[in-house]
Amino acid sequence: MQTDMTHGPIMKSMLIFAAPMVLGNLLQQCYNIADTLIVGRYLGSDALAAVGSSFTLMTFLTSILLGLCMGSGAFFSIRFGEKDETGLKDGICASFLLILLLTAVLNIIAFILLDKVKIFMNIPPDIWGYMREYLAVIFCGIFATFLYNYFSSLLRSVGNSVVPLVFLAISAVLNIGLDFLFVFGFKRGTAGAAEATLIAQYIAGVGIAVYSVKYVPYLKFKKGELCIRRGVMKNIMGFSILTCIQQSVMNLGILLVQGIVNSFGASVMTAFAAAVKIDAFAYMPVQDFGNAFSTFIAQNYGAKKPERIRRGLKYAAAVSIIFCAVISAAIWIFARPLMELFINAKETAVIAEGVRYLHIEGSFYFGIGCLFLLYGFYRALGRPRMSVVLTVLSLGTRVLLAYLLSAVPEIGVTGIWWSVPIGWLLADAVGIACYVIGKKSLLSYEYKL
Repeated sequence: MQTDMTHGPIMKSMLIFAAPMVLGNLLQQCYNIADTLIVGRYLGSDALAAVGSSFTLMTFLTSILLGLCMGSGAFFSIRFGEKDETGLKDGICASFLLILLLTAVLNIIAFILLDKVKIFMNIPPDIWGYMREYLAVIFCGIFATFLYNYFSSLLRSVGNSVVPLVFLAISAVLNIGLDFLFVFGFKRGTAGAAEATLIAQYIAGVGIAVYSVKYVPYLKFKKGELCIRRGVMKNIMGFSILTCIQQSVMNLGILLVQGIVNSFGASVMTAFAAAVKIDAFAYMPVQDFGNAFSTFIAQNYGAKKPERIRRGLKYAAAVSIIFCAVISAAIWIFARPLMELFINAKETAVIAEGVRYLHIEGSFYFGIGCLFLLYGFYRALGRPRMSVVLTVLSLGTRVLLAYLLSAVPEIGVTGIWWSVPIGWLLADAVGIACYVIGKKSLLSYEYKL
């Protein structure tokens, strides 16, 4: 199934395309929450802190691959909008080889630097044993992450967001079942939680790869089509490397913040691990909507329909702001009972810190919703450098303020929580100002892809 978003009702097209992406990531977040519940409730708070910190590190590593795949996906969407099948096939060949090689390098580096993680992330000694055990297994899934994200980006770029949902759903359900088996049945501890994730990742990655090769017409290569063209590789690198930088900088900032959080001890680490899961679940739909919006923009940019792009931008901004307002209200009201899902109610200090985090972050979800739209917008127009600039601005502000504010005794860890929305809002202001000032040139098609 393919969706051509260059014609028809704008908002309906975006919402229908976004729905499977949102549902898929809801399933993924449900798995993440189930994993956290299992580890936190049955393996203890130290194991939860270890898995939570590992999740932050793996999010950073995954973001490198995700950025590469998203950048290639923007290239694919533009070629799809142009109806350029030859250019699309050339891009598929070039991007697959490029990202495969970078995946291999990343995997090797991850294992070489495994024992340096303790120092880099300020991991307390009583947490490190659990964390190392978890990471030693989970690093083996980096190749599976590449397969799933590459073929998901390819399918979504040509308007198919349903098949990635199917494989993600299978993976999430299987993951939860295997968590119970490995943690309870086999008594494998944190390693068992990682092994369950590893198996589910490979089933999703290999499954979607086999499906794509068999059923996607753009992967049916004739004699002479399966080749790497220098000009296409240059374009793919322009899209993929810069989007990779944008995604990795974003998550490197989060990783650095995790290091500051870890310096406040196991209680704050545990509160952060639980609150971040709730946080990610809350604003994840607007992130997926931003990715769907990016595909819409890219297809219409390739089809040379600037007025449709302008209208789509207005509709998307309205939907994102309304959704964020509703979610912000819900998080503010239910912060404490949500924290108590993960943390024993007797651990009042941990719960209180998590609630404080959620009240601060949750009040400003409209900021991250707007930022996701700006990332997708500039990436889709072939301006991934602007997405990098906004990311560096947002995360640079966040990391700088987190270090500065947390060092003030009267502010402490609360300064880390406040640094996040300040970074969002500053990047939003710059991104919107650049659009308003350069609106005509952005949609002029004078920029060569």
